[in-house]
Amino acid sequence: MQVNKNISQEILEDAGENRVQKAKRYVNEGRVNIYKTNYEDKDNFSISSIVSGNNDDYEVEIEVKDGDIDIESCECADYRTYYGACKHIVATLMKFEQTKYWDNEAKLEETKNKPRSKNEQYKYRSFSNLVSSFYNEELKILSEDETVMLANKDKIKLETKIEYDKFTNTMKLELRLGNKRMYKIKDLPEFYTRMINNEYFKYGERLEFVHNRENFDEESKPLLDFILRYAEIMKYSNSSDRYGYYSSSSINKAEITLGEGIIDEVYDLLKKQAKVNFVYDYENYKLEFIEQNPKIEFELSKIDEDDLILRPNVDVFKIAIFNGNRFDYLLIENRLYRCDKEFSDSTLKVIKAFRENYTSEMMLRKKDLKDFYSVIMPKIENNVKVEGLDEEEIEKYQPEKLAIKIFLDYDDNNFLVADVKFCYGDEEFNPLDENVKIKALRNELQENRNLNIIKKSGFMLDVKNSRFILPNDEQIYEFLTNDINYYMQKFEVMVTDNFKTKEVKEPKLGSIGVKVENNLLNIDLSKLSISPEEIQEVMDKYKIKKKFYRLKDGSFLNLNGNEDIEFLDKLSSGMDINYKELKNNVIKLPVNRTLYLNELLKKFNNTKTTKNSEYKQIVENMEKDNIDEDIPLPKDVKADLRDYQKIGYSWLKTLENYKFGGILADDMGLGKTLQLLTVIESYLENGEEDKKASIVISPSSLALNWMAEAKKFTPEIKTQVISGNANERLQKIQCIKNYNLVITSYDLLKRDIEKYKDLDYTFKYIIADEAQYLKNSTTQNAKAIKELKGETRYALTGTPIENSLAELWSIFDYIMPGYLFQYKKFKSKYETPIVKEESKEAMGKLKMLIEPFVLRRTKKEVLTELPEKTITVLNNNMDEEQEKIYMSYLAKAKQEVADQIKINGFEKSQIMILAALTRLRQICCHPGLFISDYKGESSKLNQCMEIIEDAVSSGHKILLFSGYTSMFDIIQTELIKRDIKYFKLTGSTKVSERIKLVDDFNNNPDIKIFLISLKAGGTGLNLTGADMVIHYDPWWNASAENQATDRAYRIGQKNNVQVYKLITSNSIEEKIYELQQKKSELVDNMLSTKTSFISKFSKEEIMKLFE
Repeated sequence: MQVNKNISQEILEDAGENRVQKAKRYVNEGRVNIYKTNYEDKDNFSISSIVSGNNDDYEVEIEVKDGDIDIESCECADYRTYYGACKHIVATLMKFEQTKYWDNEAKLEETKNKPRSKNEQYKYRSFSNLVSSFYNEELKILSEDETVMLANKDKIKLETKIEYDKFTNTMKLELRLGNKRMYKIKDLPEFYTRMINNEYFKYGERLEFVHNRENFDEESKPLLDFILRYAEIMKYSNSSDRYGYYSSSSINKAEITLGEGIIDEVYDLLKKQAKVNFVYDYENYKLEFIEQNPKIEFELSKIDEDDLILRPNVDVFKIAIFNGNRFDYLLIENRLYRCDKEFSDSTLKVIKAFRENYTSEMMLRKKDLKDFYSVIMPKIENNVKVEGLDEEEIEKYQPEKLAIKIFLDYDDNNFLVADVKFCYGDEEFNPLDENVKIKALRNELQENRNLNIIKKSGFMLDVKNSRFILPNDEQIYEFLTNDINYYMQKFEVMVTDNFKTKEVKEPKLGSIGVKVENNLLNIDLSKLSISPEEIQEVMDKYKIKKKFYRLKDGSFLNLNGNEDIEFLDKLSSGMDINYKELKNNVIKLPVNRTLYLNELLKKFNNTKTTKNSEYKQIVENMEKDNIDEDIPLPKDVKADLRDYQKIGYSWLKTLENYKFGGILADDMGLGKTLQLLTVIESYLENGEEDKKASIVISPSSLALNWMAEAKKFTPEIKTQVISGNANERLQKIQCIKNYNLVITSYDLLKRDIEKYKDLDYTFKYIIADEAQYLKNSTTQNAKAIKELKGETRYALTGTPIENSLAELWSIFDYIMPGYLFQYKKFKSKYETPIVKEESKEAMGKLKMLIEPFVLRRTKKEVLTELPEKTITVLNNNMDEEQEKIYMSYLAKAKQEVADQIKINGFEKSQIMILAALTRLRQICCHPGLFISDYKGESSKLNQCMEIIEDAVSSGHKILLFSGYTSMFDIIQTELIKRDIKYFKLTGSTKVSERIKLVDDFNNNPDIKIFLISLKAGGTGLNLTGADMVIHYDPWWNASAENQATDRAYRIGQKNNVQVYKLITSNSIEEKIYELQQKKSELVDNMLSTKTSFISKFSKEEIMKLFE
């Protein structure tokens, strides 16, 4: 047999039945011309041929070595794109097996019967093509009936082969992949593209798979990651080569040259592999990776009385040297050694010297032994064997032991100076004196090494005084804190008294005194170890992360990890202190900073503190854990307050006592209104004369609700709603002093603010209800309310933060102006570090500032008797026609948005982006929302109606929320068809009608459904008559949906509440829901113990919605 059976079978299997049949036909038609062979045996041979194809002639090469296919190539397009054998390679092998090319007589016979000329072949080409067309069609039909596996059952492995080229002194890495049979990766950039695109590709009959990282075995994945990085560079360096310097002909895309930049990484990857094929000097080996220095030794031997010779124990010209970024490597035969730095700096340098001088031995004179022993021998002494020299003779040339003395001092400029003395026995000299002469044999290598140590510390040469000088404060500090310890171990170090006085000191607070006096907080820092003149400069250095501050006396103050300095920094950042204004070592601050200071002192409990009684009283009264829930309540409040409401009332009264503002941030439905009415009633009952009126500012939809609640719970409070036309409102405003409580809306306050300013009235309490209306400090809402005068300011809101920390700042700027500083400073100190940098330190500082003035309770914490609330997310799949419309619009919108952003930028494109997103959301709800003639169905509407029918038949009452009022028109039609009675409330519903609708819904068992727009019905409605909530479409933030849900899930609810969220699968709604979950912790992050924070939707988040 002339060809190993396994080789033939492998090539035929790789090619596939289709190609094999075509190859047989090529052989039968005489299209294969083998013009060169080299045959040793069935496992070692090569074949060269020309095969005539349908349109061109193709040159084929096959080479087999040691029973493995080493080369198989063809010029045809099929071979370039298909990793197995093409029909021309198969035809060549078949022809080779049919003809006994290893037999000389057969070769002669073949030469006599050469194939017909090309012209003669073309003469019959037309008929052959006719036959081929029918034949190929049959093969195609057969092929379509076969089942093709999309992925191999076995994981894909990667194998490597390294070839060393001694002429270029390079190592090149080739890669193969597969499992049963390994296939060479012929084009690395092409392989990278397949992996990036998760492409399915067939390499041969034994290998076809989807190019996904998970399809490779665990051992190969690190190597795969490296290949992809390298192939990406190769791909894009080729594509960006405009002038053809790196054309495909100059870069071999099938191999990686192990250059300086990658050899370290490749070594780490391959040393773990059990098998790395290696070609060295045309021989095949297994490469050994040895992580230690090779055993290379030198022999110094005496030739005669005057000459010596130095020889290595290896042939230096058979060693290949490779330099990496971290290590050097020596290749000796099939062993690759990784050398450490010491070896590279010593033995390897000597090896290189032999090679650079083109010699395998070095001659030296006897008088050169002094240089050998002082310069070279210390580097390689463990690898040198000396022959022919006795001990006495060697001692003559060995340098004496070097000792070093260093004298440290400061000069008049507070620069650190060092005088150095080298000592050999009794002889001592200054190494910077060039004219020094001593009798002892000097060790110049050791001298230079030690001088380099001094220079590495930053010391410069003071030529005039023949000494070293260190003028840089940073380097002096590093020397005093780190280097000097090393010097003490290595040298004999002596210092002056002047040096000792300028040591590194630790700042000390000593003790601080705090007291509240004349409504001011006084902090006494007189025991601080830093002078008042320098403290601000010290803190400025600390803020920019400096490790030290050099005091005016020349000593150093350590700022690194010092708790007292950290305390002073938190004190200044939380209280807006400028230490330059420190007078008599005392800081005077507004009294509302007391609670921040107290929290700070808790964290720094090692700081000794003296406190006066008024300070202690404020702290004790404001501690939320100390608030008394048994405090006497006003007698005219017609309600039984729950325990948590009593605590809220007591907390609000404590704030009032110290003229502090506060945010009552309880969950929706926990009775914030009642707690504030109780505070007002308490004020009216305290016996003072000339009672001042209080004012509530709320959304217009809640004004009448406040009036109703006041009449119900505190009928003794004289209440007036500021409403009507401009003249009517003016009359009511002018009569404010005749009432105890006036109520107006944010909208009317904007219009009437000048009338309030003209009145120049100071209210007892200013109460901002639904204070999220103030979240934008630049709006007229926020500006108007801040112009009102009042003794105490309260804010009521269930969501003090919906999207950003700027919203929290704006509310605080209303309740206690200046407490959170000016916005510009707040943004730089807190908002930016927290949002952009996720700074836990900034987050902690801000929480300490705001926590005393925010009281937040959730239903889960305080209403243990409240019925259960169950939230269920129900997914639906789009109707076929609906999905086509969605996918079509998605593709169009994605492109349009990308183009718009490219032209105008992200910020200026937001209106267009919102419009595109709105359309996608509407399609999910019902395509009929913007396609007038749409006749198809909506899967979500069908799902919704099924829920409604089941719920109504079971006696439930339902609140249905949607962001689109036009969706109600479609739902109404479906409800009418089913004879289900409903109410509807939108933004156009009058305030007076809203209350009537709410009452009727709660009390009329026949009204089963309340359709409510999310924005109009999210606040101020008490709909405990319902026990089911349906959110037809998701809104951008979860707090709006939660507020809507709490119309039913609040005090007074007797039944369990079921909440359904309808989400369309594989759509923008799923992505909105994911973003909701991501941002739902926003309020808790700042108002509880949680520490993460997420701000507004980013460009990346928005663009993901179009994926």
